[in-house]
Amino acid sequence: VQLQASGGGLVQTGGSLRLSCAASGRPFSFFVMGWFRQAPGKEREFVAAISRYGTNTDYADSVKGRFTISRDNANNMVYLQMSTLKPEDTAVYYCAAGSGDSIYSTTVNYDYWGQGTLVTVSS
Repeated sequence: VQLQASGGGLVQTGGSLRLSCAASGRPFSFFVMGWFRQAPGKEREFVAAISRYGTNTDYADSVKGRFTISRDNANNMVYLQMSTLKPEDTAVYYCAAGSGDSIYSTTVNYDYWGQGTLVTVSS
């Protein structure tokens, strides 16, 4: 499956952005979807994940209550709505797809990765 992330940009502290990830290739509902991020000089970290049909979600503690992951299986899309953004949210954000019935928060469980989209939050 091929993944294409978009929607990043420059936003002020407290602002909002919505990231999108378009998938193509294998049937989209086959995959658990996740968002990860990587800040300069840091390891890639988990942000959010959503189960195959959207019934279950999981979030990193640092984004709970501020970010919402969702998916549209009919259109092969997954989204990350980000609100109340902070400078520490600045990173390249990646969408990822993994097979299985659980939702995962570790990179090793994801087989396919998009190219990343940069989010910069100014203070």
